[in-house]
Amino acid sequence: MKPDRPETPLPSDAAARRAVAPVICYPVEGLPQPDMALYRRLRASLTPVSEVVAAPREAASFRVPAGHFFRIHSIEGPQVGDLNLWNAGDLSERFYSGKTRALHGTHLSTGDRLWSAFPHLRPMATITHDTLDWYGFDAFGGSVHDVIGTRCDPYTHNLLSEGGQYHHCCHSNLTRALAAATGLPPEKAEPHVHDVLNVFMCTGFTRDTGQYFMKASPVRPGDYLEFFAEIDLLGALSACPGGDCSSEHSSDTAACHPLKVEVLAPDPGLLKGWQGPARNGYDRSHGL
Repeated sequence: MKPDRPETPLPSDAAARRAVAPVICYPVEGLPQPDMALYRRLRASLTPVSEVVAAPREAASFRVPAGHFFRIHSIEGPQVGDLNLWNAGDLSERFYSGKTRALHGTHLSTGDRLWSAFPHLRPMATITHDTLDWYGFDAFGGSVHDVIGTRCDPYTHNLLSEGGQYHHCCHSNLTRALAAATGLPPEKAEPHVHDVLNVFMCTGFTRDTGQYFMKASPVRPGDYLEFFAEIDLLGALSACPGGDCSSEHSSDTAACHPLKVEVLAPDPGLLKGWQGPARNGYDRSHGL
């Protein structure tokens, strides 16, 4: 946190230094662009295949074949969720929240992609529809579907609550869901749990101190976030114990609701000739 009263005297050229224009770190003009026209055609032919429900303060796992879609639905009341994604055949390839943020910004919506970790670095999924895209950024700098937060976890809760023990943090829920889906013991599953896409969560940074904040999610029953699976996916979704995150998380007192994950298949004829993205082409033998 920046001090209210800096100890270092203001230099004479402080205004000039602050006025230097910013430069985008990762210009994205060279990124392979999603074929949104294809996704729109596919969306018109979707047939439900399966669904799972993440109970309040719990997580559920699901699988999505490459070329299918999945939707995360708000079904009973305002609720946020924490999403993890892995390559269904290789848990070492998992969603890379930080690189996704660097490429697309702090909050995601239609047309943005969820990128995988090194050395794979390829799109795992593309957002194809977002019923909350109308929200944009509010007067506080808040927006929805962030890749800036990590996930509520029992270790930070223990640290900040002077020894509190809480077992329904999203980190814990995701660990249990992955263990159940793979047969791994929880202690072996836990290292695969990673930073998340905070689905439906409304967040930002305070203007004065730069602190991460949350506020009541604008999500309502009927809203959903939809993805196209670029590779075979194993996913896990936790219905956050903070409910709509209007006041707290890691809580047994907040009003919580379930979230539904629906998997949908397009007309296979429309996918003729489509191929999922190849792994990143960087040749590590020359640089590592």
